[in-house]
Amino acid sequence: MTESHTCMLDEGPLKIRLAGIVNESVTDGPGLRIALFFQGCEHYCPGCHNPQTWPFQRGNEYAVAELLRQLPDTPLIKGVTLSGGDPFYQPEAAAIIARDFHNRGKNVWAYTGFTWEELQNSGDSARINLLLHCDVLIDGPFVQSLRSLTLNFCGSSNQRLILVKESQEAGKIIEWKPYDKG
Repeated sequence: MTESHTCMLDEGPLKIRLAGIVNESVTDGPGLRIALFFQGCEHYCPGCHNPQTWPFQRGNEYAVAELLRQLPDTPLIKGVTLSGGDPFYQPEAAAIIARDFHNRGKNVWAYTGFTWEELQNSGDSARINLLLHCDVLIDGPFVQSLRSLTLNFCGSSNQRLILVKESQEAGKIIEWKPYDKG
């Protein structure tokens, strides 16, 4: 880990439950990236690409600090993608991971079935904190009737690729385009 914290909760080291880890992905965002598939989702989108990630009790549990030590940190890796399931059901752990990757000089993308507006208006400080640690948010549930194979990094046309910092500063949604850096 690049920070000196040990990811502790009152009851011990912060844990995370993941369905899978891909150390070299080219399909979960631009460039070569690490993809973390979070375990647990309550959106239950018909046609979901990863329905095995829905049950919260499945997958493998990791101490966040140990997981971060195990993930590769090479110049070839452009960033990390938090996918799922839905990382916004484990926002504290996901935010620590996002912060660590920013400290590594990498970008952070996150997929969620929540919309930007739902996250912004949730009143959930942990989810909002995670959102603010993302560079790009792919928001909204997968909608099978809006499925398209021509979209960049999302499965249905209702989903948006949102530049988080730029959207926060502008007070409106600014979408990521393939020519953008991050």
